[in-house]
Amino acid sequence: MAKKILLVDDDKDLVMSLMQALKIKGYDVAVAYSGAEGLKKLTEEKPDLVILDVMMETDTAGFEAAYQIRNKRETSKYKAFMNMPIIILTAINQVTNSRFSLNQSESFLPSINEFLTKPIDIDELLVKVERAIK
Repeated sequence: MAKKILLVDDDKDLVMSLMQALKIKGYDVAVAYSGAEGLKKLTEEKPDLVILDVMMETDTAGFEAAYQIRNKRETSKYKAFMNMPIIILTAINQVTNSRFSLNQSESFLPSINEFLTKPIDIDELLVKVERAIK
């Protein structure tokens, strides 16, 4: 059975190109265009991995969604997805001149598996997806 990926990004052109590349590699792909819609689709689609943009309906919507997914409280409605791989995609470095990496403190950046900056190298993304989903 094909692994399912939830792709959450408000850039519809990017979503379409990434979705096509992921489908060619044999993945099932569900899409959402905001952090809030992504969290809703998470519980509906039950993906094996989430690819998540940061700046959508707010400048930190992706980080906020990742925090919700990683929430360790017993009452979290996303508890079943707490250990699911998350790949962050963002242009935040270009837009805000801020620099983020996986080395950021856990209190600021939620635990994620990979962090890629836009523009995305699709081949690099596919390698990271394969590594994270195994």
